Amino acid sequence: MSNPRRANSSLRNKLRARVIREETHCWLCSLPVDKTLPHGQPGSPEIDEVIPVSKGGSPYERSNCRLAHRLCNQKRGNRQPQHGEKAPPSPLAPLKTSRRW
Repeated sequence: MSNPRRANSSLRNKLRARVIREETHCWLCSLPVDKTLPHGQPGSPEIDEVIPVSKGGSPYERSNCRLAHRLCNQKRGNRQPQHGEKAPPSPLAPLKTSRRW
């Protein structure tokens, strides 16, 4: 079976670039992701689907894609988030800011 993430590689590449641009921390461990690491390194950036593609999740919807470390993504595998696990932040959630110094 072919990889569904590559069925429309142009769309997937644009989505990957957007997620990497918009997010800074791994949604699984909450630590910063070093976006300069080359592909294949344990801490390198990867795009993880909240609902795995094998479980019906879309690899092309922004709301289903989050930034993760390669190692965190591999450890998770194709499991869905378990009840009680930290839910991923919404990509459209407003940022909390303060003018207090």
